[in-house]
Amino acid sequence: MKSWDERIDEVWANASGEEVGDDTIARIDALAAERGSDDARAEFERAGARDSAGRPAEAVTLYRRALQLGLDDEHRPQCVIQLASSLRNLGEYEHALDVITAEERLSADGPYRDAVATVRALILASAGRPAAGLSVALLALVPHLPRYHRSMTAYAHEIADLDT
Repeated sequence: MKSWDERIDEVWANASGEEVGDDTIARIDALAAERGSDDARAEFERAGARDSAGRPAEAVTLYRRALQLGLDDEHRPQCVIQLASSLRNLGEYEHALDVITAEERLSADGPYRDAVATVRALILASAGRPAAGLSVALLALVPHLPRYHRSMTAYAHEIADLDT
């Protein structure tokens, strides 16, 4: 018999490449029900289904609940990233920035640091600060460049102030 995680992964794999709708939400909700409403991971998956279906307000409530219940080290940063992205989609830019900035400090060397920077860049751009967003994106790319670290870092810092 497949594990719960394998069955969740299967639902997401089947939804890949298509618009997530009520069917995917129902399948995720059925699996989440197996674990109960006090299970952080189940709430996280329920949130993700709604987020993917374009229901960010519903997702935000569930992401917050999942964080409150306590997620493991793998899913907690994913939840924070997705929460910040949903808040951005709702136009709650300052709150989204607070959430993603806190995660940036908490997991500066974590495996999701580039995803955190990407979401931060999107939030800044959506909030009317595109130069600051570009600066964040460039700084996230610098470590992946084979050369030009010093000059690109300097340019990224210079660009950051162009919104003011």
